[in-house]
Amino acid sequence: MKAVLVDEVSKRLVIGETAEPSPGSGELLVTVKATALNRADLLQKRGLYPPPPGASDILGLEMSGIIEEIGPGVSGWSKGDRVCALLPGGGYAERVVIPAGMAMRIPSSFTFEQAAGVPEVFLTAYLNLFMLGGLKQGDTVLIHAGASGVGTAAVQLVREAGAASIVTAGTEAKRKACLELGAAHAIDYKAGPFAPIVKEQTGGKGADIIMDFIGASYWEQNLASLAVDGRLLLIGMLGGAKVPEVNLGVLLSRRLQVIGTALRSRSLADKLDLTRRFAEFALPRLEDGRLDPVIDSVWDWQDVEQAHAHMEQNQNIGKIVLRVSS
Repeated sequence: MKAVLVDEVSKRLVIGETAEPSPGSGELLVTVKATALNRADLLQKRGLYPPPPGASDILGLEMSGIIEEIGPGVSGWSKGDRVCALLPGGGYAERVVIPAGMAMRIPSSFTFEQAAGVPEVFLTAYLNLFMLGGLKQGDTVLIHAGASGVGTAAVQLVREAGAASIVTAGTEAKRKACLELGAAHAIDYKAGPFAPIVKEQTGGKGADIIMDFIGASYWEQNLASLAVDGRLLLIGMLGGAKVPEVNLGVLLSRRLQVIGTALRSRSLADKLDLTRRFAEFALPRLEDGRLDPVIDSVWDWQDVEQAHAHMEQNQNIGKIVLRVSS
């Protein structure tokens, strides 16, 4: 089958031939119609983010497509069913094998391109907000990179939970998009410190939850932005990994929690449980339009290098999707 491969010399992405997967017990073989870009793909391409043991070394952490074959022991699915799923790797390919429990039925009104924009960002946001962050009605959530794929998913999930979100974003277009999705306030992080604005917007209380992709450069402001008993969820390190000094007294006196989190490295059992919980909450809302993946652009997979360059420029609002087949 054809797949996007990394040229080891140039580190450029090329479409080449690779082994055909086959489903085992409890698995589905899916013909991939679309996949989507994630920042992990950019790192893996450069050799900085290897796949988990046993996972495909092909890029791609999510896909949408059609069930082609059903392995032994699988019930509830039929050949031809439209599904999308989170992957540990392998999405940039014509076919992929997934555990049947990871498959989510695509809403009837969705295109494959829309469906490909759901798994990674919505599951990441759901994991962090509900399962790790304990999101409840009335909470306030500060979402950094609010116009990113995960950010746009998180804003919608917070809204559906009856909570409020404050986002940071670097352009007027991105802030406007977040407000249209339901964010209560959008901060221009380039204009100055965000912590005073968060305090002002929350009447001095601070945010109950922070979703942070930036890391070290936001550490002090994040702590200053948290309410008592607040939870800081560290999802990325775009702003560095090392904080020069940490005052543990701040954590103790205000009972703050700092939670490091990653989705790709979690066990299959964890991912199956996450997928089940998310599907129960979100699939009805995706079906009736209350939740909607924000798609920035759709690229033919022949143009995968240009799509990666588009992500590296950090101008996208929502997901960048690759169309694998029509």
